[in-house]
Amino acid sequence: MGLGRVCVFCGSSTGVFPVYREEAERLADAMLARKIDLVYGGGCVGLMGILADAVLRGGGHVIGVIPDALVAREVAHLGLPDLRVVRSMHERKAVMASLADAFIALPGGFGTLEELFEALTWTQLGLHAKRCGLLNVGGFYDPLLALLDQAVASGFLKPANRDLLDTATEPGVLLDALTVPLPPSEGKWIRSAEET
Repeated sequence: MGLGRVCVFCGSSTGVFPVYREEAERLADAMLARKIDLVYGGGCVGLMGILADAVLRGGGHVIGVIPDALVAREVAHLGLPDLRVVRSMHERKAVMASLADAFIALPGGFGTLEELFEALTWTQLGLHAKRCGLLNVGGFYDPLLALLDQAVASGFLKPANRDLLDTATEPGVLLDALTVPLPPSEGKWIRSAEET
């Protein structure tokens, strides 16, 4: 399965460590090398802007999707060849999901996590068959991955569904993992000992 477009969720801040900026640029390079278009949240600030600018500098295609209420607050990237202004956050996520073949999260805050987990939940429920991945820059996502493993150990997440989230520290490795077709869905629900 080839990837034509990947949606990247990431911070509207650059974070405090230079490695976050560096890895956003490395992800852009890996996407350009594979001729993968970028779909993202449409901002020109933070990791969002760094990633978009790096793809544009390399001659790649970028689609930004941003709600009209956030155009001024997030400083919409007016240099994009394709900036889509939508009416709400819900519409933003739906449009990005419809445009993308897979999803990646770089470091970010609440918005990044919420967008990633919604896309991942849609995969788990079979609402789409698109892979989701974390680019674990400098161990940023180590605590989150430990929490997911705890969810499995505690009986709230099936191991097969935990495995729906691809993780890598190298952008190219992650992009290549996202080309592998998903296994057949096992469904979401776990039966407790009392129910069996």
